[in-house]
Amino acid sequence: MAWYDILGFSLGGAILVTMAFGIAFSLFIPSLDRWSKRYFITLFSLLLLCTVTCFLALLFWYDPTKATVEKVVYFFESLLLSVPIFMPTVFLLHCSREKLKRNPLFTAVMALFGAYFVMLVIAQFTEVFYYVTPDNEYIRAPLYPLTLAPMIFILVLNIAGTIRRRKLLSDKYFFGLLIYMLSMSVTLFINIFISAEIFVVFGMALFALMMYGLILSDNMEQFMRQQKEIADQRVNIMVLQMRPHFIYNSLMGIYYLCDQDAEKAKQVTLDFTTYLRKNFAAIASEDTIPFGEELEHTRAYLAIEQAQFEDSLFVNFDTPHTSFRVPPLTLQPIVENAVVHGIRASNAPIHISVVTRRTDTANEIIVEDDGPGFQATDNNEPHIALNNIRGRLDMMCGGTLTISPRKEGGTSVKVTIPLVKSEK
Repeated sequence: MAWYDILGFSLGGAILVTMAFGIAFSLFIPSLDRWSKRYFITLFSLLLLCTVTCFLALLFWYDPTKATVEKVVYFFESLLLSVPIFMPTVFLLHCSREKLKRNPLFTAVMALFGAYFVMLVIAQFTEVFYYVTPDNEYIRAPLYPLTLAPMIFILVLNIAGTIRRRKLLSDKYFFGLLIYMLSMSVTLFINIFISAEIFVVFGMALFALMMYGLILSDNMEQFMRQQKEIADQRVNIMVLQMRPHFIYNSLMGIYYLCDQDAEKAKQVTLDFTTYLRKNFAAIASEDTIPFGEELEHTRAYLAIEQAQFEDSLFVNFDTPHTSFRVPPLTLQPIVENAVVHGIRASNAPIHISVVTRRTDTANEIIVEDDGPGFQATDNNEPHIALNNIRGRLDMMCGGTLTISPRKEGGTSVKVTIPLVKSEK
């Protein structure tokens, strides 16, 4: 076996091991977002398959009886080598938040890929691009460089597209894509003159790992920022939820109820205990919780308030749908805002309704009240509380919170949480 073949097998083995590790890392590293995870698993898997076809080509190289098999292997090797070249197009457009359908860049790239595929098919029945002799010798025909032209044009288009979208990409995404595509352009250009497919695959694998490292680093930075934001949100939750005046008022209410209505005092004490327990659990929680738990927390809070404002606070629950998850302290602070802005701010009776429903795409929670609504003179506290909820909804489950005035007066707050796969 020649030194060239030994080097080829050595490089192929290194690529196989490296791509296997790349797939494993992509699967299990939590900081990589879901789309990037799928993208790199696909990219590394394709490069692994490319390496397998290169191995097969080397294995059958010296066997004169394997000419037909070698020709089939070359076809799949050439086809697989082309896929990692146009994949950056998909990554670039995803990062730029552009849809693939009818996108000029994607259309042009797919047209070039189609032209390349047609030439590969033609090569199986003619000798204009390359051919395998009956005694299993691979020969490049004069028009062989034409088969690589579409791939080089794809890379040139992607490089131009990346530079054009510079402002839409982070520095690491920008440089990661450029390093990968510029390196591939040079490697393919060299391959026009030297038949070295295993070296092309090695180059692809090496530069794919460099791109992966830069993008993983960017994802990790985003992940750490999100963790810090979640930690800051927890501090805000503690400040906003553990209001001293509410605790003092509740305890004083229980104190007076002990003489007036001992049974009611016991019930309010139980509700207050439930409220505190749920608050502490919410502060410590790092994940979403069943909506039923959040509903229990809200009922406990309202029971305490109704003990003090039994003739002014009226609440209606229409919550048949509870089989979904929410960030902790989602519903309770919204209801508390309605109470604080209604009864405590105006001393007028207030009616609050809590409704849940499921649509084709999301779970919805709607809280409405007939209070005075947010006024221009309000301090920032209710807005901070709702912005806090909005931020946690977005980070933890991709949800949204919208606030709108009611025609009849008062405020409507709507929480929308997209359905997860298990709910569809």
